[in-house]
Amino acid sequence: MSWPEAPELPWPRILRQRWLDLTFVHWAVAPDEVAHFFPPGTRPDTFEGRTYVGLVPFRMVGTGLPYGPGVPYFGSFLETNIRLYSVDETGRRGVVFRSLDANRLAVVAAARTVFGLPYRWARMCHERHGNHHTYTSTVRSSGAEAVVGVEMGERLPAGPLEDFLTARWGLHVHRAGRTWYLPNRHPPWILNAATLTALDADALLRSVGLVPPERAPDHVAFSAGVPAEFARWTT
Repeated sequence: MSWPEAPELPWPRILRQRWLDLTFVHWAVAPDEVAHFFPPGTRPDTFEGRTYVGLVPFRMVGTGLPYGPGVPYFGSFLETNIRLYSVDETGRRGVVFRSLDANRLAVVAAARTVFGLPYRWARMCHERHGNHHTYTSTVRSSGAEAVVGVEMGERLPAGPLEDFLTARWGLHVHRAGRTWYLPNRHPPWILNAATLTALDADALLRSVGLVPPERAPDHVAFSAGVPAEFARWTT
C-alpha cells in the first residue's frame, strides 16, 4: 500500500467522527524554527527540505463510539487547529497540535483530560454563502482572534505536497512523561483549489508561540470533508 493511502487501522477502534467544510492554510518554514515544539522521539517531517505550519478551521460532526449514534452534546461543534507535521523514530508520520480551539466546553474538558490534547474553549462561527466560507474564532481565555474567508474553486489534483499535508494517519502527543501515537484512518481527501478572501490569524499563531509569517500562505485548499475513525493509543 502506498503512503498516501491509510494503513490498516488496528483494533480496537475507540472513536469515529466526520470532518466537514475544512479549509487548509499552510506556510512553509525551516524545520529548526519549530523543532522545539515536538515531543521526545519525534521531529519535524519535511517536504523538499521544509516543514509546514497549518491553520485548519472546520466543522466536527457525529463524534461518537465506533458503533451506534453520535453523542448529541459532544458530537458536533466547530474547531480551528494549529498543527505541525511530525515523524517518529519508527517512521510513523503524524500531526503535532499546538492548539485545538472548539466552541463546546464539554469537548474541551474531556479532550484535555482524557487525551492530553491542547484544546481551548472559544467563541466560533462558520458561515457559508454558495462556495464562500467564513470562519471566525476568539479564544475565551486569551482573546486571541482569527478570521479566515475562502472561496472554493475547481477540483485540485492531489500531488506530492497535498499528500504530505493531508495523508496523516495519526497524531503525536506527550503525556504522562511519554510520547504517544493515536492512529486514525479515513478515505483520501478530495481537495478543491481555494482563494483566500480574508485572513487574520497573527494573534492565534502568537498565542501558541509561533511567529506569524510576513507573507501570504504557501498553500491553500478546501475539502468538503471525510469520515474518520481512531484506534487506541500506542507508544
